[in-house]
This record gives sequence, structure tokens and C-alpha cells, in this order.
Amino acid sequence: MNDQSHLSRRDFLKDAAVGATGAAVVGSLAASRILGANDRIRIAVIGCGGRAQSLMRRFNTSSANEIMAVCDVYGPHRAEALQYAAPGAQAYLDYREILDRHDIDAVLIGSPDHWHKTMLIDAVRAGKDAYLEKPIMHSIEEGIEMVRAVEETKRVVQTGTQQRSWEHYLLGKQLVDSGKLGRIIYVHTYWYQNYLERRADLPSVDTGQLDWKKWLGSAPDQPFSPEKFRLWRHYWDFGGGILTDLLTHWIDVIQWYMGQPAPLTATTTGRTYLFKWQAPDAITATFEFPGDFMVTFTGAYNSSIDDGGIEFRGSEATLKIDREHLAVFPEGVKWAPGKNAPEPEILVRSEHDGTLDHVKNFLDCVRNRKTPSAPIQAGHEAARTGWIANLALKRGAKVNWDVGNGRLAP
Repeated sequence: MNDQSHLSRRDFLKDAAVGATGAAVVGSLAASRILGANDRIRIAVIGCGGRAQSLMRRFNTSSANEIMAVCDVYGPHRAEALQYAAPGAQAYLDYREILDRHDIDAVLIGSPDHWHKTMLIDAVRAGKDAYLEKPIMHSIEEGIEMVRAVEETKRVVQTGTQQRSWEHYLLGKQLVDSGKLGRIIYVHTYWYQNYLERRADLPSVDTGQLDWKKWLGSAPDQPFSPEKFRLWRHYWDFGGGILTDLLTHWIDVIQWYMGQPAPLTATTTGRTYLFKWQAPDAITATFEFPGDFMVTFTGAYNSSIDDGGIEFRGSEATLKIDREHLAVFPEGVKWAPGKNAPEPEILVRSEHDGTLDHVKNFLDCVRNRKTPSAPIQAGHEAARTGWIANLALKRGAKVNWDVGNGRLAP
């Protein structure tokens, strides 16, 4: 990366930092206790599978908190999570026992999607702040209830779209806002994962240590299935497939950059070619947005090449961004030898996983009561677009969204 790119990065990140720290205060301080500068934030973890354990390791990089309790309906998950908790931490089968504790300030919710609404609302009503994994809800209606509960209780809730705290994504936002890309009428996003490999390596389930009824919760009663337990995202009773698992991250970035919280239309096509899931393993979705631009998403579960990313195609330049790097390719410049594009004018590589910054932002906001980088409304808007696309998939037709009223249009 040349010196000019370094300067551009510093200038833009300085502006981004000002924007991030200038967030509005969330009402009056309503914490169960007022945290002093040296007080540690006491955290409990609800739903302790792989993603939650990964987040626990990131929480543990900060001395500003300690994990006091863990909860899961599967015994091995509880045992694994205790390895990342503070000495003397307790394990629970029922999360409501955690919410009854007065010495817990905040919860990390890493349960399957169909539990998010109940757990989040119960947590904020109990006076707890929350870090809630994405997608925040299992339906559009659930998201509305969740936003209302957070607004009424004035709790700090960070949702798990960590790009909003990641340095080079903040730079990307500044670049789009600056007008450097010119007029953007098309954004392409994609994400590919190899579930052929992942599915072959699924660990066995000790059903003697699993409370399957509790795991099902509000879902219809059904026989235990190891595939549903391990790969629940791909079954409608528990998740929303690739559109809420993966698209949620990228559409959040797009709606954030473009200043549009919802599409006007969605058209989706998808099929299950490889697996006996309910949600497709290959899918394409197209969205038309206010502001005269279009977004496409493609995804498949039989290949990992290229992973995931976003391309903002503007009249003056194209921005390509993923979790590894950001690159800006100007129009009107001679293409590099042997390539279909010029050398990037700006190239920035990510220095570390932005989840660390996202966790730190949450902990800072628990202490100072400011709005976090990815508040509940943003989490709702991102997941909502995925669910709008799922509605188009299930109907087999384009759906129209009434942006002003926040509902499906006739």
C-alpha cells in the first residue's frame, strides 16, 4: 500500500472515530448499579454453542468484565463454556435463574434464533444489558416487539453485526459518504461456504445430556434430530437459512452505507440441491431500494472459494470490501497489465477481527450508557431485509415493502 493510501486511511478513520464516539446518550442511566471506572462488568452467557464460546474468548481479552454464569440446555456446552468463565462461575439449565441474579449486569445471548425474542425481552425487562447475536429475530413481527422492549427499558443492546465497529468498514462508510464513488446504482454481495466439509465433521450429540424439549422452546414439538440440533439455521422452525445467517451481515453494511433501512421490493429464487434441509443451499436474491439503486445477493453451500464480500459499483469508482480488506478502483484509469481493472487507488487490509472492537464498544456503552455501534434498531432492519427476501422465496413471487409504514405492501 502506498503512502497516499496510508494518509487516506488515517484521515478517514479519524473522521469515523469522531462519528462513533459522538453517539447519543440512551436516556437516563437505568443500570441496576452505577458502574465506577474500576468496576468490572459482570456477564452471563445464555446459549453456549460454538459462536458464544468464540465471543467469550473475545470478551476475555478485556479486564473490564468477568463472566459469572453460563446457561445451556446441553451439558457439554455448559462444561465447555465454563472453561472461559471466571473461577467459581455457575452453570444453569434455565436462563431465567440467571436473570433473577442481582449481581449480573449484562448477558451475552448466543442461542438459536427462535429463542432470541423471548430471551432478549426477558433480559431487558430484568434490567440487564445485552449483546445479542445476529439475526436478532425469527420473524419481522418479533423484531418489532424486541425494539419496543429495548426502547421502553432503555437498556444497552449491541447486536452482532460487528462490521459497524471494524476499522476498514468505518473507512468504507466515510468513502461512500464523501461521494468518491460517484453515483451508485448497483451493489453486489455474495457469500459461499462449504457445508459438504462442515456437515461431514459434525460432532455426535449425547442426548442423555440434552433437554430437547427446552431446546425446542416455542417451536412445534418434533422428534430429536442431530442435524436440526447442529445445523438449526437451515430449518424454518429455528432459523432463516442463508438469508438471515449470512446476508444479514452484508445487507446491514449496505443499508448503513447507503442510508436506506429497507428495500422497496425483493425477488428470491433458491433450491436445496445437496442437503435435505428446508432452507435452500443455493440462492439468489434481488432488492430494489429507495434512492434508485439495486442490490443482488448470491450464496451457495458447496464451495468456499471467495468466501463473502460486497461490491459497490459507482460511476467514479468501485469499492470492494470484505473482512480481509478494502479496495477502491477508480474509473477512467488505464487497466493494469493482465487485469480487467486498474491498480487500486486505496488498499487497506484488516489488522484484526473487528469483533474485538465490537465487544469493546459494547462494554464501553454499558459503562457510559451511550448508543452502541449496532443498536437494536439497526439489527432489526438488517434481519428484516433477510426475512422480506424469505417471504419472496416462500411465495415464489416479487414482494413489495411499504418502507414508510414498515409492512408488506398490497
